[in-house]
Amino acid sequence: MKFPYEYPPAERLPLTDRIYGYEIPDPYRWLEDPADPRTLSWLAAQDRLWQAAADRLPLRARFQARLAELGDTGLVTPPVWRGERRFHLRQHASQEHPVLYCDDRPVLDPMVLDPTGLTTLDDWQPDLEGRRLAYQISRRGDERASLYVCDVDTGAVIDGPVEGCRYSAVAWLPGGTAFYYVRFHDGVHLHRIGAPDVPVFTQGKVSYGVQISADGRWLTISAGTPSGNSLWLADLAGRDPARPELRPVQEGSHARTAGAVAGDGRLYLLTDRDAPRRRLCVADPARPTAWRELIPQDPQAVLGAFTLLDGDRLLVSRTRHAVGELAVHHARTGERLAGVPLPGSGSIASLTSRPDGGSEVWFAYTDAVTPAEIWRYDARTGATTLWSAAPGRARLPEVRSHHIEYASADGTRVRMVVVARPSQGHPRPAILSGYGGFGIPLMPGYAADSLAWVEAGGVLAIANLRGGGEEGESWHRDGMLDRKQNVFDDFVAAAERLVADGWTTPGQLGIWGESNGGLLVGAALTQRPDLFAAAVCSAGLLDMTRYHRSGLGATWTGEYGDPDDPEQLGWLLGYSPYHHVRKVADHPATLFTVSAADTRVDPLHARKMCAALQWAAGGDRPVLLRNEPDVGHGARSVSRSVGLAADVLAFLAAHTGLDART
Repeated sequence: MKFPYEYPPAERLPLTDRIYGYEIPDPYRWLEDPADPRTLSWLAAQDRLWQAAADRLPLRARFQARLAELGDTGLVTPPVWRGERRFHLRQHASQEHPVLYCDDRPVLDPMVLDPTGLTTLDDWQPDLEGRRLAYQISRRGDERASLYVCDVDTGAVIDGPVEGCRYSAVAWLPGGTAFYYVRFHDGVHLHRIGAPDVPVFTQGKVSYGVQISADGRWLTISAGTPSGNSLWLADLAGRDPARPELRPVQEGSHARTAGAVAGDGRLYLLTDRDAPRRRLCVADPARPTAWRELIPQDPQAVLGAFTLLDGDRLLVSRTRHAVGELAVHHARTGERLAGVPLPGSGSIASLTSRPDGGSEVWFAYTDAVTPAEIWRYDARTGATTLWSAAPGRARLPEVRSHHIEYASADGTRVRMVVVARPSQGHPRPAILSGYGGFGIPLMPGYAADSLAWVEAGGVLAIANLRGGGEEGESWHRDGMLDRKQNVFDDFVAAAERLVADGWTTPGQLGIWGESNGGLLVGAALTQRPDLFAAAVCSAGLLDMTRYHRSGLGATWTGEYGDPDDPEQLGWLLGYSPYHHVRKVADHPATLFTVSAADTRVDPLHARKMCAALQWAAGGDRPVLLRNEPDVGHGARSVSRSVGLAADVLAFLAAHTGLDART
């Protein structure tokens, strides 16, 4: 049946930029301005169109109810210790946001701050004594992060707001009267309670990190880009903290290195320098450039995090083909002493221990059917025990994971996980998803939307594309800058493998990606519209010639390339989805989902791409825009997350032929 609605009119301007010899059409530039009356009218019409289409989606109510059930497991995080006090997040079933606890007492509840649910807790850091708390909140999805300080015992706000500290690390000095923080892409600052900030260090518009040792003596500062960073160390003993004497640990490198002085007085350095899967080095803080390799890189696993234990031992995490593992190593020789038993083949994260050392380490574990839970490892006994299960329970479907290796266009071997019900006939409606950027790995984990789709009879596939971090820094670099097309080739090859193996067919295959994954979906549906029945592009980058002019785009040129550079503009034009929209006889049913307050990826990308695809539309499949106000790119309340996921799954089900009765 032909799509029964008319698309809202959108003026197509004869606008072409001529830059470095390229002719770049931009017929919908007027949609970049959200305040333009034409944009407002167009958005209102798109919203009416989406609502009319959404009301016709057969499985929308079913997915809404089931997602709420599967998401009722809640959340818990590993404890962060300050003295004998432990801080952690906990979200009980039916709570809209996680609550921060000190021991078993709630300290900060976003719903108390704002009963509308539109304020999120972005980050938090107790001082070294556990008496004061620095916390960052964002309102209505803006992610700009206002930082406040409160008294842990009374809850009284004693300082703030400190603005401009978007997702900043906070490094407290002893005594709880001052801390270092990062003013977003504008360097490291010292903040004294109740006093003006003091700039401490800057190297221009790059990403910064700041960390302080558990005893408050050693400060580390990093500054860099996705491809490499510099690192400095300062001894704060007896010095003015506003004027630390920074000594280089690594400068001007094309490698990424993180460093910290541990309780044994040594500088530990986790680096991909000469080791794309990372290695662990050590140095004397008095000679921070004289590194010694302690734990070499594993040729098959990526070194993740570590923590120092009593008795000259280190607990080290790795991911081996996107599956987590833990091992104990000797802290002096680096020798591997033992593996650590884990609950299953899933993901581990957030190793935490007491500031003064000890034999205990806490970590999070999750897999496809296990909501995140906290486990405790005791080096004295070698035992791993459950410390805190997920607060809620849900009736879970039986699913089976299949690990598949396939060849991309250039012969590179890529891995993919396919999840389906056991003994299920094929081919079936399927969703293929991926990310492929910024060195971020896609790891196994509990996701209500994934389980709801598979339970309803669908197949879910997650591809570990180049550009991500599943196989180390070389894997990342092979999918960035002039090699970005590798990511899209890996994704298309994954789709072709699903079809070849009989999991699905092009008429039953949907794709879904968010943010950088939204760029992936945009590239896939313009390069291979014949291969997919449906596509969902959530908060995606789509006009790659102007992405650096809005949101956080200017900070991502190290990942994608700079459109103001002639050569790099050529790379970007080679795949920019907005510039590759063509009229075709048929195209995937496409849904763009955007959040109006998104300050990371401006919704202008989706508006322009939606207008272009609606102009090019042929066949019976719709192109729709779901525009949601008052939320942004990051965290949101549970009810809004459920609503979005239900709409996406229902849309994909309707256009891939999923019938939950079969």
